[in-house]
Amino acid sequence: MSPASYRRLAVVALALLCAIVVTGAAVRLTGSGLGCTDWPRCNEQKFIDVSSTHGAIEQVNRLFTGLVTLGVVVAVLGATRRRPRRSDLVWLAWGLVAGVVGQVILGGIVVLTDLHPLANQGHFLLSMILVVTALVLVKRSGEDSDARVPVVSTSTARWVRGVVVVGVLAVFTGTVVTGSGPHAGDENARRFGFDISNVARIHGISVILTLSLLVALIVVTRRGNDRGRLDNAIEVVLAIGVLQAAVGYVQYFNDIPALLVGIHIAGATAFTLALANLWLGLRSGSARQAEKSLTRETVA
Repeated sequence: MSPASYRRLAVVALALLCAIVVTGAAVRLTGSGLGCTDWPRCNEQKFIDVSSTHGAIEQVNRLFTGLVTLGVVVAVLGATRRRPRRSDLVWLAWGLVAGVVGQVILGGIVVLTDLHPLANQGHFLLSMILVVTALVLVKRSGEDSDARVPVVSTSTARWVRGVVVVGVLAVFTGTVVTGSGPHAGDENARRFGFDISNVARIHGISVILTLSLLVALIVVTRRGNDRGRLDNAIEVVLAIGVLQAAVGYVQYFNDIPALLVGIHIAGATAFTLALANLWLGLRSGSARQAEKSLTRETVA
């Protein structure tokens, strides 16, 4: 398999992993979290049961997991047949398989614990780890080497890491807000028990801090020798972050409608990927990019 063909497989795997985050959110937001009361069977009578609306929604999401599993298995097989063979791509692809297996197990735990918010939180956070891993696979499969070389200055790299750490904190606090809010997947499901106003305020502060650091990062890169190197990645994070903040405030002041929560979850996935893309921009496995960076450093 050629590198270009393998990269297309990796893109498909990434798309499937992003899609199942949205379908999983739809299960919870439609109150279908216990549409199937057992696992891996839908219920004690049937392995597959679509006789009710909630059951059908939950069952479709479970069946879609099979498509995701197929996608990551194909990514592994493709990595072993890619020429030239790259061990980093093989390990990343196997990481996707391990993550999907973990998601299947966590999905069972979510159902068997009657949608405990901690299990739901873990389910989402593992999804974020999976989509980031898939993005790394896509990015690296498009590079010509597994050797990573820095392409920005040390000071810029520190600012980027600060932005990513605080951004990840914003995503995490968002899951706490979700676990304290009204959309549990079932009207009788447990919640964290935190005051929604307090946790939303903490989440909002982490988002504002992330956006502030992004603005500072823009100033740092344009005043130093890294002008133009990370501009696109920074702008994407900033744009998605601002949109997420807007959706978050609108949903909070409108009694948290399910549709906006679904959009917010999709946005959180996009924001996580944008943060990962920014982090990955610190180093490159492309000989051309490395040479360009070295030339800029020499001129500076």
